[in-house]
Amino acid sequence: MVDNINRRVVLKRTGALTTAGAIGVAGCLEQQGSGGDGLRIGAIQPVSGDLKYYGQISLMGFYSGLAYRYDLDPIEELTTGRYELDPDDGPSIEIIVQDTEFDPSTAQRVAEDLVVDEDIDLLFGASSSDSARQIIPNVIDEADIPYIIGPAADADITASSEYCHELAFRASEHTAMDARAGGRHVALLGDVSTVAIFAAEGAFGEGVANNYREVLEAEGIEVLEPRFVEPGYSEFGGMFDDVIDQGADGVVGGFTFITLPEFLPTAMVYEDMQVFGGFAELVTTQITGKAVQEALGDDFTAEDIQDAGLGPFTTRYHWNQYDNEINDEFIDMHIDAYGQVPDLFSAGTFVGGSALAQAIEESGSTDGTDIADAMHGMSVEDTPKGEGAYTFQEHNNQAASEMTVAWPVPTDSVFEETWDAAVMPGEPIETYSADEVTVPAEEVSCNLS
Repeated sequence: MVDNINRRVVLKRTGALTTAGAIGVAGCLEQQGSGGDGLRIGAIQPVSGDLKYYGQISLMGFYSGLAYRYDLDPIEELTTGRYELDPDDGPSIEIIVQDTEFDPSTAQRVAEDLVVDEDIDLLFGASSSDSARQIIPNVIDEADIPYIIGPAADADITASSEYCHELAFRASEHTAMDARAGGRHVALLGDVSTVAIFAAEGAFGEGVANNYREVLEAEGIEVLEPRFVEPGYSEFGGMFDDVIDQGADGVVGGFTFITLPEFLPTAMVYEDMQVFGGFAELVTTQITGKAVQEALGDDFTAEDIQDAGLGPFTTRYHWNQYDNEINDEFIDMHIDAYGQVPDLFSAGTFVGGSALAQAIEESGSTDGTDIADAMHGMSVEDTPKGEGAYTFQEHNNQAASEMTVAWPVPTDSVFEETWDAAVMPGEPIETYSADEVTVPAEEVSCNLS
């Protein structure tokens, strides 16, 4: 055992983090934190390429959570670089943003670079579920620093013993929570009896398929064998014809906006098919709005959307689903800094930043071990869903929070300048409590208690 040596200096000397299979280092060196002198955060998100908006809104939320907690203005830049916060009632914070390009190998590489070359105390990010799956065993387990995951949404990241970790925390909502709210609601409406699932290849699509299938079958709905397609797939017509021949009257689509432009217009051609799933972020909702306009005309109504079978959808968070003082201030702060209302991923990453600041305050330390100890089982005080609305479960470090279900509606004139899409979430038609949408401890293989 080597005592009183910063393990990241040793990792830099030995190159242990440059090899994904390197083992045995984590247990032999003592982690030395910054001991209250400041905090250095490595933030990894896609900030270039087709999916850069995912990373940008995730940073917006995280920056806003820290700013809210420390009574500061949020960082406005959404690119790679170094950014500093110097709160009056907290430690100095440096955030180093690196681009993952939405690629798991790149995400692991930049995470390693941040640990070895930048001596970070904590890692935040990953929009790609495959990236988070790769980083936890290959970087976090070796570096022995806390990791606030977000918004990567594959449920297994915190549900499976293969990926969950005592230092990995996720406030962001996930695919199982989507399914346990939206899938259950659609099943209970009684409008569908057989459901087809079309989803993207990869961890996210697999998570959508597995969780919706489990929930729907538990509610007595027949679910056809899920079908997975590569990004940008466009031949959905034949797939729809095939599942309709098998009796499907409902379909779940689990896609990013790379594939959604091909899926959604085709789905809306089949008027007797109910389309449901998760309400998306702005860029994807812009595509939804265009598809609605093309199918229903520019003067479409909320009733037209319902008659067309588009929805209802579950929403992890949207700005108009929660009425409380924290959310009101978050909306104002977000519009001032970024010119738009908070989006789908905003609450989860806001809570990641808020929980971090709360952990520092409660522990009186910026040491990674102390932060992790404080976050374990924490009820987060300041959240957009209300005070104390997110609680990290002790068995897997996944935060539980409520979810809503809403129909798409024409965008209200009040939000035309801050929500640039033809449709937006309507008023919640159902709210499911945290207990109802969270996978029970006995149904997951992760046990960190």
